[in-house]
Amino acid sequence: MLDGAALLDSVQEAFVAVDTGGIIRGFNRAAERLLGYTAAQICCRHIEDTVLPDYDGETTRPALQRLFAAEPARPLVRELSVRHRDGHRLRTRASLSVVHGAAGALVCVFLTDLSAQAAAEATAERHASFLTALLNSLTVGVIACDDTGRVILMNPALRRIQGRPETGPVPDDLPAVVPTFLYDAQMRPLEWDQTPLMRALRGEHLTDLDIVAQLPGQRSRTFATTAQPIENRDGRRLGAVVVAHEVTALRRAERFNTCRRDVEQALRAATSITEAAPAVTRAVTTALGWPSAELFLIDETTDRLQAVGHHSDTGDGPEGFFGHTPVRDRGVTGRVWQSGQPLWVPDITRYVHLTSENEQQRVDLCVRHGIRTVLAVPVRDGDTLLGVLTCYAGAPEVDQELLTVLLDGVAAQIGVYVALRRAEELARQLTRSQDDFLDLVGHELRTPLTSILANVTMLTEEAVTLDEEQQQMLATVARNTGALQHIVDTLLDLAALESGHQQLAAEPVDLAAIAADAVAALRLGAAGGGVQLRADLPGPVPAHGDGDRLRQVLDDVLSNALKYSPAGADIHVSLEAGGGWAELCITDTGIGTPPGERDRVFDRFYRASNVRHHGTPGSGLGLSRTRTIVRLHGGSIALRPEQPTGTTVCIRLPLGRHPDPA
Repeated sequence: MLDGAALLDSVQEAFVAVDTGGIIRGFNRAAERLLGYTAAQICCRHIEDTVLPDYDGETTRPALQRLFAAEPARPLVRELSVRHRDGHRLRTRASLSVVHGAAGALVCVFLTDLSAQAAAEATAERHASFLTALLNSLTVGVIACDDTGRVILMNPALRRIQGRPETGPVPDDLPAVVPTFLYDAQMRPLEWDQTPLMRALRGEHLTDLDIVAQLPGQRSRTFATTAQPIENRDGRRLGAVVVAHEVTALRRAERFNTCRRDVEQALRAATSITEAAPAVTRAVTTALGWPSAELFLIDETTDRLQAVGHHSDTGDGPEGFFGHTPVRDRGVTGRVWQSGQPLWVPDITRYVHLTSENEQQRVDLCVRHGIRTVLAVPVRDGDTLLGVLTCYAGAPEVDQELLTVLLDGVAAQIGVYVALRRAEELARQLTRSQDDFLDLVGHELRTPLTSILANVTMLTEEAVTLDEEQQQMLATVARNTGALQHIVDTLLDLAALESGHQQLAAEPVDLAAIAADAVAALRLGAAGGGVQLRADLPGPVPAHGDGDRLRQVLDDVLSNALKYSPAGADIHVSLEAGGGWAELCITDTGIGTPPGERDRVFDRFYRASNVRHHGTPGSGLGLSRTRTIVRLHGGSIALRPEQPTGTTVCIRLPLGRHPDPA
């Protein structure tokens, strides 16, 4: 018996022997370790009071009776839940045999602890549940294969991308159907062995590789894919996994950045919007990934919306599709023309507002040529509607807000260009009108005025026989004719300077000497009007310019100061030089200039409101010519207020040679 006990103690599995009454008769050391009892504590006690309180929900006595009665030839293997001494349950695998010996029949039970296995199985089940929940909740697509390349996992997001049911077995037709709907970034069909999954199975690690999915009748969608092989710790390849997240909107935004650059280049290279339209609409369709687009502009003469250019992936597009004349508040383009707001029609076959005969014909034409979605945006310059940009897609689209915003940006570029071109054309027309006017002034006014002035002068010299009133009338005619001729001469001189027909005679000059001569010439007249004219001039200030024109500038500015300075006023002329510049300032204490009008006094024919209200005569040309001469010298002129009244005119001139004004 001792040898038998020693043999059982050497067995690694727990051993329990039970007699026909359910009393424990044998208990080895492995059982002690497993169940927490010692042999002395448990032997001779009933099994129901210790390790096995029930047997599949019933007492052990009937089970033992059946076992003793059956005396199976081979051990019975069952899974039993046994109780540890501390009360917790253990899951075990039991091998039960009936043995006859000197003590009678015994049930010999060998127990194998399954707790670790159960825990591992529970952990695996928990992990699998977590993984399934995670994969099902992901908005990105996930696909995995085993080491043979057989797809073993596709999450619901990827199934939706492929238009498949979200649940069910993994499809086995992927290698055959992938080339029919999956493309690379250049829209070339993707064979199965070139998919990110198969490349990763061959050992490649891919990051942000763009793949395009295009199912029949659906919009194209771009996915950035990340793929890598799956390997165990020893480096053996177990399979591969790919994660794909949609970047359609992001890629479109990136393409629209390129589109804006392409549109800008096309507009810069063209001489008209009609010439630029094909390249502009091609850039738009490329950015959208749509087949065609058309640009319409409002004709300024007829006020009708006219097509000026289009682009189609199929060349000129279907007959009758492009070049039609939209009707206001009819069709997609006409409605945008009417409202001035973008219009998105995701599916024209379901757009209930296209009810008229012409609209239905247009819809039928679109459908026959595979057009389903239309997006039209207004082309504007500020609040002014200039036209409509209409784009067509071959499949129902989404991303309404994004595409509308992106296309609005391109339409704004076009609007600025069209407005600029029209402004340039208007400027050319105004220039031609100005030239015509100057020709009129030069030829139709100057010659008669010269003749009138000459004859009046002769009459005045021979007017000794006329009475005093008649002599005053002749003097008035002569004075006003001279004033009118001065205006005409100033206007023609200004036009000649601005057009470049009159060039500066640049040479070395002394700005201080020019200022001194101008002050000396007007000082006597200023004193006669009760105005003190003072000058604060340094020694010679050498510069490079046209002395006569610079003297003309000083004469005009000083004359203005004298004209608007009442008796008792003071006019001060100062000149400072330094840093390569000279600054000549004429300060008066006259009536001044209203704050909001100081920049406008240099505009042609403009006279400040306070001057007009005082009734002081003038043409509004002197300061305009002054600014032109100063700018031709490379300088600047500005007005500054003086306190409490008056104005300071500051003229800055370069001391060296200035750039050629042409």
